[in-house]
Amino acid sequence: MKQWRQISVQENSEKVTGNMKTKLITREGYDKLKTELDFLWREERPEVTKKVTWAASLGDRSENADYQYNKKRLREIDRRIRYLTKCLEQLRIVDYSPQQDGKVFFGAWVEVENDDGDIKRFRIVGYDEIFGRKDYISIDSPMARALLKKEVGDSLVVTTPAGDATWYVNEIDYGK
Repeated sequence: MKQWRQISVQENSEKVTGNMKTKLITREGYDKLKTELDFLWREERPEVTKKVTWAASLGDRSENADYQYNKKRLREIDRRIRYLTKCLEQLRIVDYSPQQDGKVFFGAWVEVENDDGDIKRFRIVGYDEIFGRKDYISIDSPMARALLKKEVGDSLVVTTPAGDATWYVNEIDYGK
């Protein structure tokens, strides 16, 4: 019975790990998150803390909109600071290596084209870098997974909820 339970736990932990985001980031992405953390911790949070202190000194906090809003904003800042601190500790920076030339790996700018002539250009990056950028895709996306280790001229089939799509690699670049 013990053997069965151990195997079951191992299988479950592998399933959970498989669904989690890959903890990789480019140097630029890491620097951007670090800058955001420094800004929140050194500038934004002290400013909001002063506003909360000032609003609290006015008296009745239950009907004080300044106090309530800034207290809520302070919680949002603290939540983001905790998230960024945890992320930056766990993320592994992946720098460019000359051995990557000619093949698609993490950090590559890739241009692909489908049978209809639709051309897309994007960079394969970590999960925490894709927000606010339409030209970045996560390493965990079906397209990125299908592109890994491909060369210019290779074709790939991407399985999506809408069905399978065939794409062709036109260009691979590691510096924009």
